[in-house]
Amino acid sequence: MRTLLCHSILHRYALTVRLLALVLFVNPVTWACTSDQPRTEFGSPVSRASGDTTAARSARRAPAATSFLGNPFIASATQSNSLSAYFNRIQGDFSLEADPIENLHRPTVTDTIYTIRFGESMLELYAPTQSGKLLLQVADIRDNSITLRNNLRVGLPQEEVIARLKAQDVALQQTPDKIVASTREGAPITLYFFLKNGKVSRIVYEGYVD
Repeated sequence: MRTLLCHSILHRYALTVRLLALVLFVNPVTWACTSDQPRTEFGSPVSRASGDTTAARSARRAPAATSFLGNPFIASATQSNSLSAYFNRIQGDFSLEADPIENLHRPTVTDTIYTIRFGESMLELYAPTQSGKLLLQVADIRDNSITLRNNLRVGLPQEEVIARLKAQDVALQQTPDKIVASTREGAPITLYFFLKNGKVSRIVYEGYVD
């Protein structure tokens, strides 16, 4: 009886060994026959979609634009960091003054205030040394030697000023002697259009620089 039991056990053991050997043999062959396409941990092929990058490249090339009240003279954020962009908008002679000023947050850093004068008008720009930006903070325009965005300028009729400002994201207030455009939220910025005989006689800009 014991001999028969031993033979039965040995037979099943030998059968198990043969099955295990067969599995080990088949598995490498199957692996070798598969393609070398990368797979996820779940066994599904990884997608290698190339994608169309034309739109992405176009978006990178598109120049950033500032809001109307952020800079009512120059729309391009890149161009607004260049003094020459302001020079090119002035019709006539002008002068440039550069004055050093202590940085409000870091007294050891010296920034620069640039003042462009033309006739009785002026533009004042703040140039932080560390950022490399050029920020318009004050403008006082007394004649039509410079034009704002949307062709806003001294001498424009009151009705046209209102119509063009309504196309912008600004808060509007109007009195008999002036039109005021200001930011709805965020940093306080104001653009004044002073009126005389129903037309713009002076434009004053008060920006915000922190």
